[in-house]
Amino acid sequence: MSSRDAILSRIRRSLGANGIDIDRRATVSDRLQRPPKGLIPQRGQLEQSAKVDLFQTMAERAAASVTRLKDASEIPAAVSDYLRSKNLPQAIRRGSDPRLAELDWSSQPNLDVSIGRSAGGELAGLSHAFGGIAESGTLVLASGEENPTTLNFLPEYHLVVIDAEDVAGDMETIWARLRAAYGKGEMPRTVNMVTGPSRSGDIEQTIILGAHGPRSLHIMIVGA
Repeated sequence: MSSRDAILSRIRRSLGANGIDIDRRATVSDRLQRPPKGLIPQRGQLEQSAKVDLFQTMAERAAASVTRLKDASEIPAAVSDYLRSKNLPQAIRRGSDPRLAELDWSSQPNLDVSIGRSAGGELAGLSHAFGGIAESGTLVLASGEENPTTLNFLPEYHLVVIDAEDVAGDMETIWARLRAAYGKGEMPRTVNMVTGPSRSGDIEQTIILGAHGPRSLHIMIVGA
């Protein structure tokens, strides 16, 4: 018997259960098949336009910068403008997300766009968020070739595109959308929830940005 089996066995004995308890197995199976909904805070129960406004407010409160774009075609110019405003090289690393791939990046001839995972040498990375949580200003990013997780953490400057219609009022709605989009057993390997740039207050209770990831987070809301 392994250490794991021994621990689980002791837990079962303390609960008066055994490994062939049909009723308990049925209860667990039902819980996994029909996840219960949590309580939804009033702050997240808003009209869609108000959710987007709240998302921006909360994201900026968490030290992220936010810009709104009417159409996805404005993304290449917005990326170039942001890099210029930070006095950064005109270079960006992105994944193979089809929503980013179909953009006319040639409209910014000075912008060098590379594709793939980050190896840590890029200053700026670009992702497309699965969704956003209005009540906390949180981005939800699903991992995969379309949006490599390395782009979320290795570049010092993280730029993220999110469609206004993908902003939800609460986290529970986002999890329901993830289950619907991927299905049982097909969830992405990692779901990252990002609220503002990386920070730490461990040293003398002084907030330091970029302690464990990007020092800057810039969000572009499309269709707002």
